[in-house]
Amino acid sequence: MRFSPVSLAARAAFAAAAGSLALSPVAAQQVTYAKVIYNDLSKCSSGAGPAIRITVTGLRSNEGGLYVRTFRARGSEWLRSQRYLTRLETKPRKGTMTVCVPVDNPGDYALTVHHDVNDNRKSDLSVDGGGISNNPEVKTLLGIPLPPSLSSARFTVGSGVTNLRIDMRYKD
Repeated sequence: MRFSPVSLAARAAFAAAAGSLALSPVAAQQVTYAKVIYNDLSKCSSGAGPAIRITVTGLRSNEGGLYVRTFRARGSEWLRSQRYLTRLETKPRKGTMTVCVPVDNPGDYALTVHHDVNDNRKSDLSVDGGGISNNPEVKTLLGIPLPPSLSSARFTVGSGVTNLRIDMRYKD
């Protein structure tokens, strides 16, 4: 079968365009959302990574559950239901405790910490505590907390272990 010069040129242009649309290996990876993980401090040991070692301060009690949700730093995912990468589940320890969140790749992330005091898997603003990466100010409207911007919560994880401190806040 013979191709005319026009159809060969068209095929070459199509192939070039398709090649420019090819995804890099990192971009081509399938993203899994809402994966449940548990606190394993060995994932933040020397030489480990990429991971986030989080020191959580100001926990009011040992009761309930502590949940750390890690998001890619994208506006389309930040604080969206079921758009977090991982949810670390652990028991809180009054005062200060450390958790480790491994991540698949270095990059920009943001995270939230929720102390669900009665462990009912709901946000009870009157008793539960919360924290956000970089500890941004949480403004309110008519007493209801407004979510902080992604830019105020964004941080970068390298190939090793990144250290963060999250100060828990409670209503009173």
